[in-house]
This record gives sequence, structure tokens and C-alpha cells, in this order.
Amino acid sequence: MPTKSTISIKFSKLFLGICMLLLSVPANAQCAMCRAALESSGNAVKAEAVNDGIVFLMAIPYIIVAGIGFVVYKMYYKKK
Repeated sequence: MPTKSTISIKFSKLFLGICMLLLSVPANAQCAMCRAALESSGNAVKAEAVNDGIVFLMAIPYIIVAGIGFVVYKMYYKKK
């Protein structure tokens, strides 16, 4: 049976990993058509909004997978 300190270390590593996934790095993640439409308009604020929207849409699957992983982790250690 794992000790309390071992579980604490595992949870701190898990928390650190989740925090690292949630921190975003500025990215220019646009499809070719979005990039062409935004470059032709010359509106920097609109382009930045599209980039932020893409990053938020990309984060949702990671959050869902992390949630499922956490539930599985809790179920696994609940049996022990």
C-alpha cells in the first residue's frame, strides 16, 4: 500500500503536468484559408482573436482526456 508521502508526490507531479499543459505559448495556428482572409483585411485585432479561438478549441480535447485520465486514476486507487 502506498504511503501518504508517495501519493502526495504523485499528485504534485500530476498537478505540475496539468499546469504545464494548460500554459499556452503564443502560436500562429491558422489554416491556409483563414490566414489568407486575415492577411488581406489587415486587421491585427481580428487575426489575434482568430488565433486565440484556435488555441481555445485545441485545449478542449486535452482537458477532456485529462479528466478521463483522472477518473480512471481515482477508480484504480479506490480499489486498493
